[in-house]
Amino acid sequence: MTARPLLFIGAGGLAREVIAAVRLLPELWNPVGALDDSTALHGTLIDGVPVLGGLASLNDHPDAAVVACIANARRPLSRLSLVSRLGLPDSRWATIVHPAAVTSGATLGCGTVLLAGVVITTPLSVGRHVVAMPHVLITHDDVVSDGVTFAGRASLGGSVHVGESAYLGQGAMVREGVKIGSGAVVGMGAVVLQDVPAGETWAGVPARPLRGESA
Repeated sequence: MTARPLLFIGAGGLAREVIAAVRLLPELWNPVGALDDSTALHGTLIDGVPVLGGLASLNDHPDAAVVACIANARRPLSRLSLVSRLGLPDSRWATIVHPAAVTSGATLGCGTVLLAGVVITTPLSVGRHVVAMPHVLITHDDVVSDGVTFAGRASLGGSVHVGESAYLGQGAMVREGVKIGSGAVVGMGAVVLQDVPAGETWAGVPARPLRGESA
């Protein structure tokens, strides 16, 4: 089996983590380069992977798989916006699962990335272009929609519904049965005991809505 060429969209910290993961999967992926519209990065290396140019350079690599390495709590919609802008077929998007992640037979959408120590405890469906950073916990009957970002050690109780492009900060905990609305941001270390409306930012213990504050 020949490893498929792989391009990373974005050349920041998340790309570095995904590069480290795919290097543990040499039979599946051959990291050939990163693409980033920051011209200051063009021609540089990111952990040994060359930054080949901007996103327009994607046309120069029609056979390569692609993974979107963009996650920003201030712009939680950015990853799905990028995916929509590129307009690639699902077959081009790589789904990356670190060897130290446990999926328990879950179905993963295209473009999803699970890093080291992620645990999904029962079979369920995870959306497209989801990013779960190290040691995230997803439990029974959870619903994880497209474009969700879980920072490290975020955890969900059972039957939690996480809406499209929501962002859960590092160490955030969500009680069973709670709904996190689309585009909502949950701050690091927050303990979420009630539903978070779409587009709002909540933080604290217990979590509460923020008004003009940073999570």
